[in-house]
Amino acid sequence: MTGVRLSPATPRALASNVLGIVLAGGEGKRLWPLTADRAKPAVPFGGNYRLIDFVLSNLVNAGLTRICVLTQYKSHSLDRHISTTWRLSSVLGQYITTVPAQQRLGRRWYTGSADAIYQSLNLVYDERPDYIAVFGADHVYRMDPGQMLLQHVESGVGATVAGIRVPRAEAKAFGCISTDENGRIVDFLEKPSDPPAVPDDPDVTFASMGNYMFTTDVLLDALRSDAEDGDSDHDMGGDIIPRLVREGNAAVYDFADNVVPGATDRDSGYWRDVGTVDAYYEAHNDLWSVHPVFNLYNDRWPIRTAAAPLPPAKFVQGGIAQDSIVGAGTIISGAIVRRSVISPNVMVQADAEVSDSVILPGVRIGRGAVVRGAILDKNVVVPDGALVGVDLAMDRARYTVSTGGVVVIGKGATAL
Repeated sequence: MTGVRLSPATPRALASNVLGIVLAGGEGKRLWPLTADRAKPAVPFGGNYRLIDFVLSNLVNAGLTRICVLTQYKSHSLDRHISTTWRLSSVLGQYITTVPAQQRLGRRWYTGSADAIYQSLNLVYDERPDYIAVFGADHVYRMDPGQMLLQHVESGVGATVAGIRVPRAEAKAFGCISTDENGRIVDFLEKPSDPPAVPDDPDVTFASMGNYMFTTDVLLDALRSDAEDGDSDHDMGGDIIPRLVREGNAAVYDFADNVVPGATDRDSGYWRDVGTVDAYYEAHNDLWSVHPVFNLYNDRWPIRTAAAPLPPAKFVQGGIAQDSIVGAGTIISGAIVRRSVISPNVMVQADAEVSDSVILPGVRIGRGAVVRGAILDKNVVVPDGALVGVDLAMDRARYTVSTGGVVVIGKGATAL
């Protein structure tokens, strides 16, 4: 993956002084059973990708190409994906590397996202960056971080928090940002019962996207002070940002101001936290329409990944797919697929019906089987004539069923 173009928003000298830190150690309990055998950022998404590919693509597309991915929980598939997919130019000093918890400061693992960075400060000392971009690893979106970096540098604050405008009625589920008219953060509230409004709209709140830009010295001082605080949870959003807010040293970056090349009016400003099964499922429903809410086909700001050496998808014996995404190597033989995302190397056999579903790689769906409103993890087998998502009462006794009624069958399982 050499020859990465620098974003026009990011001067080369400025980009070379940024270290990217991606927080990828989350357990992802609310995505169970998709996270039973993998870290949340390694969960497949959108047919070809892993969740981690979105943040890495955004950073690399912006020319931020020194990136450390901090891992901890069930990280093997994530480590393997990054090592085999994300190879940049070592000649140009570019790299993406995974960094496991190493117990550098005693016999303990990471106790929070801030502690993960504190225990990995050797990375900062080695690179000596002027700025540090700390981004989450498991959101679906396009963003040019170079524009956020420019605002951060020009503002002179120590920390800049990316905020997305959400209706106040929906903001209770997020960390919320209260700002003055100049964009300085005056309060940072975790899931408040009464979210604060943005200065120019009483019905809208700034929700934190979990993406931060820091001046290096400011972050180091905050991490050291936090490490000595016995009452801290050592969390970036819960402790570090509020600490800098109290010092008057934090500002918001309005995600609505971010202009991504190739974005359409329909998908501009798209961002989804896919932390639950229902959110993950709904985000897939944003992909397959004629004019998708999130457009995977924007080649001016590509979501990068590595594709397996598979043949093209094949439709035989009258097999059809309507309003769907179908991955390479998939064979739909005499079957019908509707409103679904079908990953690579899937087999759907004669007289089977798949609708409103997310099918991950390697799944086999037998003759006459019916799959509705379901997520089938990698290598699931649905035998001939089996029914999934047809009778939710029966499915709840056999599988995981989300609050929204999405049936999930875990990796490698055989449907009953």
